[in-house]
Amino acid sequence: MARVTDKITHLIEPVIKDMGYELVGIEYVASGKHSILRVFIDTDKGVGVNDCEKVSRQLSSIFDVEEPISGQYALEVSSPGIERPLFHKGHYQRFLGADVKLRMVRPIDGQRNFFGSIGRISEVDNTIELVGELGPVILDIDLIEKVNLVVDF
Repeated sequence: MARVTDKITHLIEPVIKDMGYELVGIEYVASGKHSILRVFIDTDKGVGVNDCEKVSRQLSSIFDVEEPISGQYALEVSSPGIERPLFHKGHYQRFLGADVKLRMVRPIDGQRNFFGSIGRISEVDNTIELVGELGPVILDIDLIEKVNLVVDF
């Protein structure tokens, strides 16, 4: 069975694209009555509150009919922000060389959290090279829980 976020992505991505936005990604945090569905959108010109409101209304209408999630949840539509989350290999390629903080699903040599710059992506091995202070580390993309850009001011 496909993950909830995969089903929702297939449902809403064409709609968001038709509205002139890019679907950056989706996060679903299941927590009973307090579950949250976060939808991140973007454009070349950025995203404002009115954009988020417009997309939220459209998605709410779709979800009322399709009901992709059973039970109660809050829908949040947002820009990805300056420390944007990265959701797939295309994002990793787009931000090659950028600093990221990364959390793995399970520990690798006792470590779940990593920080470094994206060195390279291997389609063959489905891995990402993260170059940190201690040198490069190769991580399985399927075992990444969360990745965010890190902006240093």
